[in-house]
Amino acid sequence: MFRSRSKDDKAQAAQAKVSQSQQPRDPQAPKGRPTPKRSEAQTQRRSVANTKMSPKEARTRSRDERRTAMQRQREALANGDERYLPARDKGPVRKYARDFVDSRFAIAEYFLPMAVVILVLSMIRVGSLQNIALLLWLFVIVAIVVDSAVTGFRLKKILTEKFPNERRKGAVAYALMRTLQMKRLRLPKPQVKRGERP
Repeated sequence: MFRSRSKDDKAQAAQAKVSQSQQPRDPQAPKGRPTPKRSEAQTQRRSVANTKMSPKEARTRSRDERRTAMQRQREALANGDERYLPARDKGPVRKYARDFVDSRFAIAEYFLPMAVVILVLSMIRVGSLQNIALLLWLFVIVAIVVDSAVTGFRLKKILTEKFPNERRKGAVAYALMRTLQMKRLRLPKPQVKRGERP
């Protein structure tokens, strides 16, 4: 009663299993296992498709992908291709803010050249020139603040009218930071000429 099966019994059982598996299954008959969910099936397919890589190969591959993405981003900054721009430059609101700033003259874009001139004047050991340099500093700072305030106010109003359903947070600050750069040095490159309507 407690003795183990003989070798013949084991061989017959294995042969019966083989003969059962070779028979075609009736399509209406149950499979004997539940149908996997779509997400599980896709995960299994992906895991088969993704071959195992060594850590060195994975690092090389990620470095190459990063390099390709950066190259695309540089080209997009040069030609204004929206698809590959960095996240801070993407979207119709940011594009309009860039075009608005690029289409008009801003005092702030000449801040660096003026700062160099004022610095040179202040280094000359002549009292009257140093006084002029100090007054110029004051004038430049006030002019930039007033111009930036007017630009920001106008841009905010236009963005509210043109893009009521879009996310506008940070667009005005983004535009004002762009005014601090000289037009030909701005990235993404300006797409409109001065005086054109954006």
